Amino acid sequence: MQTRPLGTTGLEVPILAFGASSLGQEFRRVTLEEALGSVRTALDCGLTLIDTSPFYGRGMSEVLLGVALRDIPRDDYLLCTKLGRYDLAHFDFSARRVAESIDVSLHRLGTDHLDIALCHDIEFVPMQQIIDETLPALRQAQAAGKVRFVGFSGYPQKIFRFICDSADVDCVLSYNQYTLQNTRFADETVPYLKAKGIGVMNAGPFSARLLTDAPLPAWLKEPEEVKAAARKAAELCRARGTPIAKLALQFSLANPDIATTIAGSANPANIRAWAEWAAEPLDEELLADVQQIFAPVNNIGHVEGLPENN
Repeated sequence: MQTRPLGTTGLEVPILAFGASSLGQEFRRVTLEEALGSVRTALDCGLTLIDTSPFYGRGMSEVLLGVALRDIPRDDYLLCTKLGRYDLAHFDFSARRVAESIDVSLHRLGTDHLDIALCHDIEFVPMQQIIDETLPALRQAQAAGKVRFVGFSGYPQKIFRFICDSADVDCVLSYNQYTLQNTRFADETVPYLKAKGIGVMNAGPFSARLLTDAPLPAWLKEPEEVKAAARKAAELCRARGTPIAKLALQFSLANPDIATTIAGSANPANIRAWAEWAAEPLDEELLADVQQIFAPVNNIGHVEGLPENN
């Protein structure tokens, strides 16, 4: 698996990372065998950066990851988890909860340190708290040796400049905003982050199944015209003998300014396919035709979190 530097952290991360949200049954019921097998397969295929959160499965993802990683040398993988979001509408970015959350995550994951800790979905709270309280608390955890690098994640592009103009962070994670249909992250934010030496991580190359042949989750917020364009693009890809998921993943991986793209599944076969796709060339002609289908809905997304943060 090809690697890229994560900003100025000194970490070399695989261009394709394993997202463990599926282990928390965020999309479907998952067996213990599938959960453990997906983690082993990811590591075998070179997806040595693993991303999770206490929000995924309300702790289930971290617990199952801890079981799966129990007998694997700690130096064989990089671990990223999050804090601040614990349920659909439960957010707590207080300094006290930061310290508690990190300790709970370390226990669940069976490790004495996190490689990366991110404030999770900060657009749902007044962002000044992240600057004044949450990030300083994370730096205290870093000084205690519990966390190596710190940052935040979210969806609206506005949040990245707001935080990074006023606070020191090592890396950030954007999701569903660097895809075949939506490239706002690279268009608006990545050059800014690169100039500041901040590590750039991208999640959701499939945009919550929008860019796959799988059924869409009921909670998907994209407008109907975006869903219709995605179905049309998927039909074109099938007619050309390539699943749209393959094109979507390869497109996200191809951007040299994005250190890593995080994709998640509890199906080992999917993970093996992704690793194979990562090593294959991108079909530029098919990409151009699909981008033409998406042109009328390019960069159309939705509001996430507080209105003032969008």
